[in-house]
Amino acid sequence: MSRSPSLPERPRLDLDPDMSPSEQLAALRDHHKRLCEVNRTLEEQLEAARNRHSDLTDEVDRLERENETLKTSSLYVATAEEITDDGVVVKQHGNNQEVLTELPPQFAERLEPGDRVAINDSFSIQNQIDSETDARAQAMEVEESPTVTYDDIGGLDEQMREVREAVEQPLVNAAQFEEVGIEPPSGVLLHGPPGTGKTMLAKAVANQTDATFIKMAGSELVRKFIGEGSRLVRDLFELAAEREPAIIFIDEIDAIAAKRTDSKTSGDAEVQRTMMQLLSEMDGFEDRGEIRIVAATNRFDMLDRAILRPGRFDRLIEVPKPDHEGRKRILEIHTREMNLADSVDFDRLAADADDFSGAELASLATEAGMFAIRDDRTEVTGEDFDDALEKVTDGEATDGQPIAFA
Repeated sequence: MSRSPSLPERPRLDLDPDMSPSEQLAALRDHHKRLCEVNRTLEEQLEAARNRHSDLTDEVDRLERENETLKTSSLYVATAEEITDDGVVVKQHGNNQEVLTELPPQFAERLEPGDRVAINDSFSIQNQIDSETDARAQAMEVEESPTVTYDDIGGLDEQMREVREAVEQPLVNAAQFEEVGIEPPSGVLLHGPPGTGKTMLAKAVANQTDATFIKMAGSELVRKFIGEGSRLVRDLFELAAEREPAIIFIDEIDAIAAKRTDSKTSGDAEVQRTMMQLLSEMDGFEDRGEIRIVAATNRFDMLDRAILRPGRFDRLIEVPKPDHEGRKRILEIHTREMNLADSVDFDRLAADADDFSGAELASLATEAGMFAIRDDRTEVTGEDFDDALEKVTDGEATDGQPIAFA
């Protein structure tokens, strides 16, 4: 416990009767100065005492609140399973005990089956709790719309049209589907070699709509403990339902949707349980509303047939490597901000970069710019692209196959 500060000694004044008036005046001035210093010290101590009193008062209030909290009985989390005329059936988490209890009037209007509630030892409902969503699922929500647009994608006009029909149009023009009398495609699977623009297609669609974009990788659904992956899948779809219209983009879906085997290992069994949950959510006994699913994979041959059937992924869109015109358009897109010399011939580069993917063409443009910087130039020439093409297609290191550096 801190001690109170000691009070300063009170100054005393003893005037000698034999002192001259000027000496007495000087003595009085010195005494007044010491009195002012003591007064200032006392004011500082008084202010410190008031602050200390305020802190102790707040501490006492906090302890009193904690004491009252400790005196109250604990509450337990439960789920309202069914609401009847006799009350509400609640299931307590942990022991799955179901109890019919009275429905308090203050919850009668807003409580629905499936809501979480807090109950006491007598199973009486005390509070209604917000729905639970895994924090990892919330972290996958992309707050800002992706910046990729359709103008940033080259050589995929047919694929772009199919994706827009299946994902964008049902979200921005749902009435047209109702008038025609058909249900829009529930899911789109993009498959093809790496670097061909599958992820960019999904981002461009999200950019064109006001939908919430939820992006995840299939490997993020593979969890160590039993049931974690299934729960994360369930929470993802619940999050999408709360934020609809929404687009769920699952990249590298083959990580959880590979062909099922007879393996008995716990790891394979958990991956298969996660896939079962994903299949169940994609089927859905209830209408998913304005939620669209887009998935991408480089290993279409590995996918289980169950996830490929209509009703889950209604459109299987192959995204191949670009043709000559596609390569030319991609080069134009990735060099539109570059300072190019007149010697740059995209038609010749597109022919020389045969079998390049979109990502490798982007790497080619970057490498050409790096050669210009290396020579302390601000203009990129055709020779820079030739040097970059030679570097990217280094036959000794890659057996003639192109590699991407960016």
